[in-house]
Amino acid sequence: MRRLLVSTVCAVAVLAGAPVASSAQTPAPASADAAIQTEDARLAAFFEQAWQARIALSPQTMTSLGLKTDYDRLDDTTDAAAERSLALAESQLAQMKAQFDPAHLSADSRMSMRLFEYGVEQARLSNRWRDWGYQFAANGNPTTSLPVFMINNHRVSSVPDAEAYVSRLRDSERVMGEIAAELRDRASKGVISPNFVFEPSIANTRNIITGAPFDGGADNPVWADFQRKIGALEADQATKDRLLAESRAALTGEWKRGYEGVLTALAEVQQQAAAMPDRDGGVWRLPDGEAYYNARLRLSTTTDLTADQIHEIGLSEVSRLQGEMQVIMDRVGFTGSLQEMFTLLKTDPRFQYPNTPEGKEQYLTDARAFIAQVMEAAPRWFSDLPEAALEVRAVEAWRESTASIAFYNSPAPDGSRPGIYYVNLSDMTQVLKPQIEGISYHEGAPGHHFQIAWAQEMQGLPSFRRFGGYGAYAEGWGLYAERLGKEMGFYQDPYSDFGRLSTELWRAVRLVTDTGLHAKRWTREQAMDYFRQNSLLSERDIRKEVERYITSPGQATSYKIGELKIMELRQRAQTALGDRFDIRDFHAVVLGSGSVPLDVLETQIDGWIAAGGGAPQS
Repeated sequence: MRRLLVSTVCAVAVLAGAPVASSAQTPAPASADAAIQTEDARLAAFFEQAWQARIALSPQTMTSLGLKTDYDRLDDTTDAAAERSLALAESQLAQMKAQFDPAHLSADSRMSMRLFEYGVEQARLSNRWRDWGYQFAANGNPTTSLPVFMINNHRVSSVPDAEAYVSRLRDSERVMGEIAAELRDRASKGVISPNFVFEPSIANTRNIITGAPFDGGADNPVWADFQRKIGALEADQATKDRLLAESRAALTGEWKRGYEGVLTALAEVQQQAAAMPDRDGGVWRLPDGEAYYNARLRLSTTTDLTADQIHEIGLSEVSRLQGEMQVIMDRVGFTGSLQEMFTLLKTDPRFQYPNTPEGKEQYLTDARAFIAQVMEAAPRWFSDLPEAALEVRAVEAWRESTASIAFYNSPAPDGSRPGIYYVNLSDMTQVLKPQIEGISYHEGAPGHHFQIAWAQEMQGLPSFRRFGGYGAYAEGWGLYAERLGKEMGFYQDPYSDFGRLSTELWRAVRLVTDTGLHAKRWTREQAMDYFRQNSLLSERDIRKEVERYITSPGQATSYKIGELKIMELRQRAQTALGDRFDIRDFHAVVLGSGSVPLDVLETQIDGWIAAGGGAPQS
C-alpha cells in the first residue's frame, strides 16, 4: 500500500481550459491551501462511506476484498437488488453534488468527483439494459462462478469461518432459485441464450453436483476444497467431524436442490431455444436489439464510436497487421500465402504441445518463464511494480468447456490471494506455441497484473477507483503490454513474434466480427469464416470466440480501441517531449490514476505533456 496517487493537477487544468500553474505564478495563500485540504479530506471520507455502503449490498464483494462481514451470506441476484444498488448510487451522486463545490477542492479531488459521476452514469445505462443480457453465455455462467468463488475466495482460518462456509452452501439454494426465476422471466420476454450455449452450460452445471458426496465418484471440487480447509484448521477432531458432516448435508441438500432447480429451468428454456434457431445470431434479433448493442458499445469502449466506425477501424488494423506478418514470413523464407502460413502453424507438431498431462505442465512452465523474464526487465520500463504475487494456473477441468481461453483473477488486497493468470488447457491440440508468449504478457505481466494489482495498492486513491474499472482501459493496457514485450527485447523467436502479431490481429478481427454479428447481421458461420481467413486461431478457439461475441455483445471491442488510444497518446507524448520522454514516466501516468475512461486517460496524458513530462508528482 505504499504507492501514491499520481497528481492530476496539470490534467485537470487542461480539462478545464485553464492555464497550467508554473513556479512563476503567485502561490495560493496558506489559508486557502488549508481550506482545500480540509475539503479534500471531507470528500475522501464521503467516498469511503459511499464505497462501504455499496459493498455492503454484496457479501461476495466484501469477501473478495478480504473482509469477513456477512461472511455467511451470498449475493442477492434479483432485479430488486439491482434496483436498490442503482438507487443507492443515484442518492450518493445527489449527495456529493449538494455537499461539495469543485471550486473548493484540489485537482485530484475534482477528478475523483468526475469519475464518481461517470460511474453512476455507466451503472444507469447498464441497468437500463439489464434484462437483455444472457445469464448463460459461451464464456461463463453463474452456476460455475459460485464454486470458483467458494474455492478461491472463502478463507477458513477459524471455526466460525468454516460455519460461514456451510451457511453459504445452504444459501446457494436461494441464489440458484433466483437464477432459475430470472432465466424463465427473460425467456418470457424473448431474451433466450443461443442454442449452442445450453449443452455446455448444462454439462458444467451438472458437474458441480457430480462426484462425492453426491455419488460414488472422486471428490467434487467444492467438497474437496472444504475438506482441505478443515484439515488445515486448528480445531479438535470432534469439531472437524461436525463441520464435515454439516458440509456434506448442505451439499447433498440445499446445494444440490438449488443446482437441480437451475438444470430444470435450463432444460425448459433449451426447448424454447430449439424452436427458435435464428437465436444463434447477433442481438439485433432481440426486441430493441440495435439500441441494446449501441449501449453495449458505449459501455465497453467508453467512447461514442459507432458500430460502423469500429468496423472500419477493425478492417484497417487487419490490413496493417497482415502486412507486418508478411515481413516475418519473408524473414523465415516462407513463400506461401498468409492462410498457408496459418495452416502450417496450426498443423505442424513443432508448434504444438503434446495433448498429455506433461504437455499441459510444459505450457504452464513456459508461461511462468515468460512472466519471470518480464519481472527481471521490468525496472527498466516501470518506476514501480506491484507487490502482489502472480501465479499461473490451468483452468479447472470441471469448468473448461465454458471458460475463456485465458484470463486474470485479481489478488486480494491483504495479500491472502495472489493474482492468478488462468489458461484453458482442455485440448492441447488446439494450443499454439507461437501465441503463448504474447498471451502471457497480456494476462500476467506486464499486462493485467501490473495494472490491476498496481491500482489496488495505490495510496490516496478512493476505493471506488482502486477496485473499479473500465474494460477499454484494462483490456487496452493488456494488449499494449503484448506489444511492449517486443520493445523490452522479447519474442526472439521469429515464430513467436509472428504469434505476437497474430494475437493483436485476433483483437482487430474482433472489431470486425463483433460489429459484423450485431450491427451488420452476419451469421455465426460468416463470422467464423472471417476468422479462418484472417487469423491464426485454432478451430476450437474460433468457435469459442465467435460464440463469446454473440453472447457478450460489445465486450470484445474494448481491447483494440483501448490499445489504439494508449498508443496514440504515447506517440503524442514522444513527439511533444522529444528527449524528455521517459517510458517509465509515461507508464506511471497511464497506470497512476487507476482504471479510467479513455477520455480521462487522454486528459491525464495531455496534462503531463503540458507540464513538461518528467516523473509525475505524487
